[in-house]
Amino acid sequence: MGFLALLVVATPVAFWIRAAAEQHALDNAVLLTQRVADLAIKPLVNAAVLAGDPSALEALDSALQPWRNDASVLRMKIWDADGRVVYSDVRSLVGQRFDLPQWGRDLLAGGPGTASLENQQELENEYESASGELVEVYVSSAAADGTRLIFEAYYDDDPVRDEQQAVLYSMIPPFLLSLAALQLAQLPPAVRLARGIQYHQATRNRLLKRAVEASDLERRRIARDLHDEVIQDLSGLGYALESEQLHGPPEQQSMLSGARKILQHSVRALRAMTSELYPPDLEQLGLKTSLERLVEPHQERGLAVRLFIPDGARLDGGSSALLYRVAREALSNSAKHSGATEVVLSLRTDQHGSEISISDNGQGFDNSRSPADGHLGLRILKDTIREAGGALAILSAPGVGTTVTARLFSRLPVPR
Repeated sequence: MGFLALLVVATPVAFWIRAAAEQHALDNAVLLTQRVADLAIKPLVNAAVLAGDPSALEALDSALQPWRNDASVLRMKIWDADGRVVYSDVRSLVGQRFDLPQWGRDLLAGGPGTASLENQQELENEYESASGELVEVYVSSAAADGTRLIFEAYYDDDPVRDEQQAVLYSMIPPFLLSLAALQLAQLPPAVRLARGIQYHQATRNRLLKRAVEASDLERRRIARDLHDEVIQDLSGLGYALESEQLHGPPEQQSMLSGARKILQHSVRALRAMTSELYPPDLEQLGLKTSLERLVEPHQERGLAVRLFIPDGARLDGGSSALLYRVAREALSNSAKHSGATEVVLSLRTDQHGSEISISDNGQGFDNSRSPADGHLGLRILKDTIREAGGALAILSAPGVGTTVTARLFSRLPVPR
């Protein structure tokens, strides 16, 4: 990431340096051209040159020839305020008129010179259009008698490119070294921060693991107390009622029979509740077998539950425990509150993690409203799974059933 950040920062800066170097070279070209206009053009452009006298033009051409040879000048032109070419090293252009753009009028009014690096495609560039990119410079000048003129020069772009590359190559190494030093300076605090995050993540996972284990332990305790005390006492009471029904007064047999049926039904309900409360040994049985045992009491009570669980699904203990808890809570809600007749439970695993989905055809509910008192199980599980680095979604609407989906990502640690 540090290397990518280095590239992201360095690339636009390199283009900025390149553009700044180009502008610097163009500014130098304007200064050089202005110097020629002030020192050579102004003294040499007299009334004869302005009138187009051939001998005067020849003399001006000879005077400018050495500068042309030394400064890599490809073409020169002198314009007057009417857009007439007063002088050009291409003699056929002398006397021709072209429309002056706004920048030409600004120059004649004393504005600063301009320079550009581009292909020359204007009407007056008949002899420059085939030369590719050229440096075109316009500066203000004047004749010996004070007539305002425009001096135009075309330079080869190689000197500008050379200066541009020289500036770029001279600035990039220290710039990259500075960025590299900044990255190295940030590395120690970044490592400390990463280690701190890992430590807190590990601490949070340990706390979550203990919370899940404590919850399962409490469920086991409640299930054991129900089985060893309440269910046993009720079963004994059932046998007593059966004995009283067989040997008691005939007029009480009907009442005793009804009471015994109610008691038997309550014992069966408590046994089913105990089975749901007591979590299986997931590590020994595996998630598939545990889910199959989980749905058996619901199927016995008439709820059609279809399971889609791959045989080769392998999950760690922490993931299995959380997904099992989601399935248990969702099945319990479907059986007790939704009025559903059919539930589909599916489990999927891939390289990214594991996902369990429980869908029913019940009456559904408005998911935007707060849950009623006593129906907070899935909301609590949602927070627990989020703490484990996963996500739980509840999709429902009145009349369309409910779908509960829990996803645990393998790239994030999951408590065991």
